[in-house]
Amino acid sequence: MHNIRWLCLAAACLSLWSAHAAADPVDCTASASLDCYRSFQPAGAGGTLNYYASLAPGAAATAGPMKALIAVHGHPRDANKTFDAALRAVRNADALGGTLVVAPVFQVAADKAGKCSTPGVPAAQPGDLLWTCGSWLEGGRAGEGGRITSFAAMDALVTELTQRWPSLRTVTIAGFSAGAQMVQHYIGFAQNGGAVAVRYVVADPGTWLYFDPFRPQPTPDATACPAMNRWKYGTDDLPAHLGRSAAQARRQYAEADISYLEGELDSNDARGTAYRVLDKSCAAAAQGPFRLQRGLAYAQYDRTLLAPAKRREVVVVPGCAHDVACVFPSEAARAALIGPPR
Repeated sequence: MHNIRWLCLAAACLSLWSAHAAADPVDCTASASLDCYRSFQPAGAGGTLNYYASLAPGAAATAGPMKALIAVHGHPRDANKTFDAALRAVRNADALGGTLVVAPVFQVAADKAGKCSTPGVPAAQPGDLLWTCGSWLEGGRAGEGGRITSFAAMDALVTELTQRWPSLRTVTIAGFSAGAQMVQHYIGFAQNGGAVAVRYVVADPGTWLYFDPFRPQPTPDATACPAMNRWKYGTDDLPAHLGRSAAQARRQYAEADISYLEGELDSNDARGTAYRVLDKSCAAAAQGPFRLQRGLAYAQYDRTLLAPAKRREVVVVPGCAHDVACVFPSEAARAALIGPPR
């Protein structure tokens, strides 16, 4: 009888402990979890934008974060992997206490996601803002009545974070791969309003936005490669919905706080370089053969023709090919991702 009573008491205690553990808040500074997945509706958007966040507004009694790192996924739209890589970067810098880590996801409708390289993680839900596989990275409008551009959605996300965490003073927007294309194109069209200092990190994009006809590789004439100077490779035929002229976008880009990252091994067609999905069109080939070469060439163009006073350099991350989980947490990337405004 004594043993039975003891077992019953133990079971009751275990039940109470389990209930208490289930009620404990999830640690969103550990890894991506659906409990850390938040959403908001940008003004006039007609749908929601989702993002992982490492902190909950008002969850702690201590002072709020001073910095935010927004990490933008690539073509796979694997926001969970990108969030985890950004978390490791901040953890390695011993900066989790004062840094909010965020990873938005630009969703594609489930019935169209099969045309993308992966279906996306997490999957789109009813009411989400939806883009196509490629429209979100070049400032396209959301469908399904949303009509907000991906650039305006990023503006709205920055506003959302500064309102929810009023302690923020610096926001770094860092994109990897297709996310880097999105960020690099967004810089000239961002409308952040100056509430916080905004920094940008462009890491391993497949192609770049040039602001004039210069290209590092011998280029065919316009009739042989008409897309070379068109948006998204150049500023010809700039979409009116972006709200800026090419000259205005170039001027804003030249004045921005920008860092460039490239994986040292992202320089050929070997395993790990995602060469299969690398843009090989004539417009892309004019920028260089592989991502590293394209990035080095763009930095040379930047410091020679675009913003000579900025002297922006590419930080080449040793030992990394095309992998956000290698590039972002590296020591070489730390100053770009976590450093102060310049």
